[in-house]
Amino acid sequence: MSDGKPDFKPASLAWAATVQPVAAEPVAAGKAHQHHDGCCDHTHISFGQSGDLLSSTEKRALGLRLLLALVSAGLLVLALIIHLAIPTQRELANLVAGVAAVLVAVPVLMEAWGSLRRPSLHGVTDQLVAVALIAAWVVGDLETAALVPLAMVIGHVLEERSLLGSREAIAALGRLSATHARRIADNGSVNEVAVESLSTGMRVEIRPGDRCPADGIVRDGTSSLDTAPITGESVPVEVAVGDSVFAGTINQYGRLIVEVTRTGSDTALGKVVSLLHEAEQAKPPVTRLLERYAQPYLVAVLLLACATWFFTGSVDSMMSVLVASCPCALVLAAPATAIAALAVAGRHGILVKGTAFLEELAEVDSLILDKTGTVTLGRLSLTGTSPAEGVDASELTRIAGSLGAASSHPVSRAVSGALASDQRLALSGIKEIGGKGLSGTLPDGRAVLMGRASYLSESGIVVPTAPAHDGPLVALAVAGRFHGWLLLADEPRPEAARALADLRSLGLTRQVMVTGDRRAVAESVAARLGIDVVEAEVLPQQKLDRVLAEIAAGRHPLVVGDGVNDALALKAGAVGVAIGGLTADGRGGGTDVAMASSDLVLMSSDLRRLGTCIRLSRLCRRTININVLIGLGWTVVIIAGAAIGWYGPVASVLLHNLGTLAVMINAGRLLRFDETGR
Repeated sequence: MSDGKPDFKPASLAWAATVQPVAAEPVAAGKAHQHHDGCCDHTHISFGQSGDLLSSTEKRALGLRLLLALVSAGLLVLALIIHLAIPTQRELANLVAGVAAVLVAVPVLMEAWGSLRRPSLHGVTDQLVAVALIAAWVVGDLETAALVPLAMVIGHVLEERSLLGSREAIAALGRLSATHARRIADNGSVNEVAVESLSTGMRVEIRPGDRCPADGIVRDGTSSLDTAPITGESVPVEVAVGDSVFAGTINQYGRLIVEVTRTGSDTALGKVVSLLHEAEQAKPPVTRLLERYAQPYLVAVLLLACATWFFTGSVDSMMSVLVASCPCALVLAAPATAIAALAVAGRHGILVKGTAFLEELAEVDSLILDKTGTVTLGRLSLTGTSPAEGVDASELTRIAGSLGAASSHPVSRAVSGALASDQRLALSGIKEIGGKGLSGTLPDGRAVLMGRASYLSESGIVVPTAPAHDGPLVALAVAGRFHGWLLLADEPRPEAARALADLRSLGLTRQVMVTGDRRAVAESVAARLGIDVVEAEVLPQQKLDRVLAEIAAGRHPLVVGDGVNDALALKAGAVGVAIGGLTADGRGGGTDVAMASSDLVLMSSDLRRLGTCIRLSRLCRRTININVLIGLGWTVVIIAGAAIGWYGPVASVLLHNLGTLAVMINAGRLLRFDETGR
């Protein structure tokens, strides 16, 4: 929903006004941030086309490196045994150790050579280890030449295994989709087919316990769906005929017949997985900063190693400095944390379109939000009645609800929704007059009219003055006599007040509602939610101007909207969040526009997830800062120890791996963040 709708006036209801969706406008000039592409360095892990955590090439490379490391380790043990058991065969022991050193040297030297052509942070580590390896060969220290790269391989395996744990949480989303579906043929028979063979318009049967194979619309049956994998909602959602279902959700108890509307990568789940993969490949700001100084750092380390050798005369100390200076812990500080944060965000139904925005979200200090469909439900509901004298309110509601059930108009649905289906009266002769209202006949023969006040007046019915009300009003007459008013409104979401109070407690005390709706309606909703600043009856360009004014005032606004008429504002804000709006039939949700114009997308419409976003972002930033301190501080400590000769190259590698492991463990703690039940 959006706020660019025709206004509802108290005494003149536009019964069947047509609302045209507003197309997304071009990206606002002067946007406060940019999307960044690229892949996180230091780790060679990525998602293969099949959704695997490692591509086939990466699996072969890692497998070969592990095999060479194992063979080398075995040869080193054999060389040690020969040296201890047969002291006279020292040359043989050295030969075996030399073979071990060659085996592990090959991949290290190849990586270092490749990094010269493709400079990166990971390349600095490869180059430093290669220099230390060559130095060990020059002085004939074959054991060190084998042990240093061997220990580095072990460290890299630990790093990649830790990263795989975080990425597994992301990749698990890609495995939520069913692989087979029960397709209903034209003759009514049910056949099990591959999900890939489904197309729009086909009907499928979903039994209790089945995963929905595609997005679709329920055509028969009722049930309860577990939507947690898509929206992060812990409470199952009840669905009936006409409701949307999404691929990857689990049918709890009832049998459903669903018409397929979207398949494969076009489904809500497919878009989630696609955008998570894109975000996983984005470089955090800290990583980009470190890359800028990668080459100067390499030169500084080489100079320090030369100075160590010059003043101490120890090649071991020089090699120790080279190995200790490998910035693995520092390089992994941001990417490891960002990947863990993406996995956590996906578990909460929060789609992050790049890790940079996850960090920028920690800086927001004000809130600008849309009204219709954002803080309100985005649909009309019956909020009260004003019956005529001598008319019972329950009778007014029952007659209106029974007549409204015959129409699919939003106003009719709102009126009929207030009445249980088993209480409806069996009206006959129902007619709908576009732009005016409905007419019909009660079982006892009395005529009923419902709609605009002017519609009743044209039929000779005396309509009294309408009561004061901020939303639409519907008049009802029975047997030529005015029966009463039905009061409609777009109600605030049940969790809206609590969610906005939560944001205020997080420091977003300045909250502004910017809406295209009438001022009286906007101020009424704002007062119920504790929002002090309201700008009503504004156009999309004026929403953009408001956001830019906040930025010009030195604030970092979090902009929340539906992603359709709010596209410009979402683009201009420090961080733009498109909320909910996912519909499997592709109508009214504006999902594509939301994903194109915002930085984050909440897969459900639960406003409480805004607070979750900010808390996760701040925890992510705090974790990155701690990891940077660990990586930088630990590297300085072991370099100093290596330079003064406290330990040799092998010990330097082990201490280096210890720092890297500490960073990975600290980043992994982020995976324990859980507000899904909040």
